[in-house]
Amino acid sequence: MSAHNVPTDGQEPAHAPTPGTLMVDMARANKVGEFRGLAGPYWSLRPMCGGQEWEAEPEHVRPADPIERLRAQNARCNARSRGEVL
Repeated sequence: MSAHNVPTDGQEPAHAPTPGTLMVDMARANKVGEFRGLAGPYWSLRPMCGGQEWEAEPEHVRPADPIERLRAQNARCNARSRGEVL
């Protein structure tokens, strides 16, 4: 996955994940985020428990492992039970 594979004609590259896929940004201490779409040559990710989206370079992003997905989903459920997210 390289930023050089991102087309400039506005179309999504073939390797871009589907929106909603949990991804890990290795450049941000393995922060887990939900893939939201493309932002120029970057991928837009949103924290599972709410918060501000961030842009990541595709070569620094990988799919979340099963344990990372479980932890992120559990954190979201806990935040929802505390009333922090809808």
